[in-house]
Order: sequence, then structure tokens, then C-alpha cells
Amino acid sequence: MRYLALALVAASILAVPSSVEAIQKGNRAPDPKVADVWQPAKTPPGGTSWKLLQQTKLNDRTDPKTSIIYTKPTFPAAVRALNGKQVKVAGWMMPLDGAKKQKRWVMLGYPPGCPFHFHALPNQFIEILSPAGVLTNEAKIIVMTGTMELTGFDESGIFYRLKNARPI
Repeated sequence: MRYLALALVAASILAVPSSVEAIQKGNRAPDPKVADVWQPAKTPPGGTSWKLLQQTKLNDRTDPKTSIIYTKPTFPAAVRALNGKQVKVAGWMMPLDGAKKQKRWVMLGYPPGCPFHFHALPNQFIEILSPAGVLTNEAKIIVMTGTMELTGFDESGIFYRLKNARPI
């Protein structure tokens, strides 16, 4: 009986579209009393904004044999102008190992939402290469500076890399 009750609850939840889906389909207006907390990290003074980086277009293709989705970027002129330049950007750390200091890690433009899967689009994160390492801290926004490299032409899904990066 208990499993039947759980199944009925699950079925009822699945049958009702989420508020996000309803809003996207135009069936419901966003509630003006609810603040949207899903915001990118604020642009540091003189820095590069996530709004700019997110203008890079994602060109997806699905491999017919494996059904794997591959993505290549189309960089707008303003983003292409950053290639090889020293930039400053803010975001959240997603460590790639358990080390106290991270030498190679991912900077997320938006706060991490789930520890079990990576949820950012390729134009919403930057691979960070920091030879000196950066103390691991997933809870606060970090501002980094380094040389921007535009990547992704190999369909790796990584569009941005910050080389010789260091915290500010």
C-alpha cells in the first residue's frame, strides 16, 4: 500500500508541468514577488561579464551511431576580441580533484546547483589553469585574471580557457 501511495504521488508530480516549463510555454507569468536568485557572478570592475560570454552560440550535432551530442562554438566579434588578452572574471569554483590547492579547475558563471552533475552550458564556464594553484573554496565567488584562450573547435564542449590564471 505504501508503494502504491508513493507511485500515485510521483505520477501526479510528473503529470503537472513545472512552473519553469509553464512559463517557457507562455502558460504562466513569473511571480513578481519571487526574486530570481539564479544570477551570474557580478562582473568585477574592468572585468569580463558572463552576459558577454553567454553570447557565444552553441552549434550542436548528435552522432548518429552513439547519440552523443557534440558542440562547437560560434564566437561573436566581442568575444573573439578577448582571445589572447588578459581578462578578469568572477565565478564559483568547481574543483576537479580533492587537492587543497587547485591548479586545473572549472569556474562556473552561476552558483553550483547540484553536487551530482555538471549543469552549466559550455558558454557558462571557463577551464582555469593556474600554475601556482588556488585554495579550494566552492562557497564563495573568486575573481581570477589570466590570458583568455578561445577553444571548442574540436567539439570538446570547452569554449573558454584562462591560462596562467591567478586570483585577485
